Amino acid sequence: MQTLAHFADGGPGPWILFFPLIWAAVVIGGITLLRRTVWRGRGGPRQRRSAVEDNSPIAVLGHRFASGEIDEDEYWRRLSVLDEQFGRMGKGGAA
Repeated sequence: MQTLAHFADGGPGPWILFFPLIWAAVVIGGITLLRRTVWRGRGGPRQRRSAVEDNSPIAVLGHRFASGEIDEDEYWRRLSVLDEQFGRMGKGGAA
């Protein structure tokens, strides 16, 4: 052990340069492990935002139209009511 700690005239040897690499590998491995297991299960900000948007009345109406529960006329009629109620004025809004 003394030969590793004291290289040549008493200073640390070139092996000391491996410590930052080892710590970087440990940190990167830990972060990768957390991202794949714990943090993914919690649902980050992107997942929470999409869950809220999926529960909005306009999104529910779009899903019902896409699944064939309602026809196109009923979709546009209900969308115009929702546009007036929620104040969204844009493409396909109330005329």
